[in-house]
Amino acid sequence: MFHTFLIKYGEIGVKGKNRHLFEDALIRQIRFALKDLDGAFAIRKEQGRIFVDASEDFDEDEVIAKLKTVFGIVGFCPVMQTEKKDIPALIEDVVRYVRQVHGDAQKTFKMNVRRADKDFPSTSMELNCEIADVLLDTFPNLSVDVHEPDIMLTVEIRNEVSVYSEIIPGPGGMPVGTAGKAMLLLSGGIDSPVAGYMVAKRGVMIDAVYFHAPPYTSERAKNKVIDLARILSTYTGPIRLHIVNFTEVQLYLHEHCPDDELTILMRRYMMRIAEHFAKESEALGLVTGESIGQVASQTMQSMLVTNEVCTLPVYRPLVGFDKNEIISVAEKIGTYETSIQPFEDCCTIFVAKHPVTKPRLDVIRRSEDKVAEAIAPLVEQAVKETEILVVR
Repeated sequence: MFHTFLIKYGEIGVKGKNRHLFEDALIRQIRFALKDLDGAFAIRKEQGRIFVDASEDFDEDEVIAKLKTVFGIVGFCPVMQTEKKDIPALIEDVVRYVRQVHGDAQKTFKMNVRRADKDFPSTSMELNCEIADVLLDTFPNLSVDVHEPDIMLTVEIRNEVSVYSEIIPGPGGMPVGTAGKAMLLLSGGIDSPVAGYMVAKRGVMIDAVYFHAPPYTSERAKNKVIDLARILSTYTGPIRLHIVNFTEVQLYLHEHCPDDELTILMRRYMMRIAEHFAKESEALGLVTGESIGQVASQTMQSMLVTNEVCTLPVYRPLVGFDKNEIISVAEKIGTYETSIQPFEDCCTIFVAKHPVTKPRLDVIRRSEDKVAEAIAPLVEQAVKETEILVVR
């Protein structure tokens, strides 16, 4: 087991003069991800590389699991680091690494020497050949394949020598916090947690709002959403979850509005309330799990009518996904099994029998105007009594 991990990033590397800001943000996220684990961790930045050094008592599996949740990491490598020495000593270190990691396994390999220190004797190509010759003599089970090798054996010569052959995939994207904040409309379904994950992957911090309708929805439905926020926070960091009691607003709409318009009108009030909390938390937009045509409220016409009440942008990262694609991501990030628990949310309890799929904005406005005065204090009360939890 090695005690150092080399962190590989992607887009950060092309950020030009701002690159150091994104590297520093990534380091903060790595430090946050590892802070509750056993062992001590030192994170350092050297010559365009980020390294995580672990103490003797760390749990490798736990560290790997945590690093897999840090946006901005494309991949990471357990590395053997040694002092920079002469060529024979370098080759001896590489032989020791291969013996420890790959042993007698019958494999093909390719050498990949990166000589960032140009004062080190021999070129990268010469070192590739010298090291490969010794490995072939030392390990009869190894053979060279430069096209599709089993092992890509990398040796980086910088201030120190790093030897590695395994790249563990990370989630990619950008470090959380580098792209502002957004308010996620989080339901108990499959889609909205995936939408939160997708937008957080682009560096966006996430707060969330959940619309609860007791007694029509149970405490188990509420706890299910809290569980989803907790899983999501593994990737996003702590989430401020706003739990809105939406019952009175929904009941009034249900009793006083045309049945086929109920879903659209309900969504418009949800967006208003979500935007209220978004502005309070200085978020730059709303995020929903909508996908074009998936249900009646997610047609292009319905989205247009829903958007009309918002002054902030509404981001829909799943807008072009089909259901199978959304489920695939949900399974990958660990939200799917929680999302499919059979607890109703407020959208399904008060669903219209035959919802309008192509609502007209002028018609919806007229219906809304008729209830606006009476429903305003109900909305105000729902906002005032909202419960806020910090989920982590």
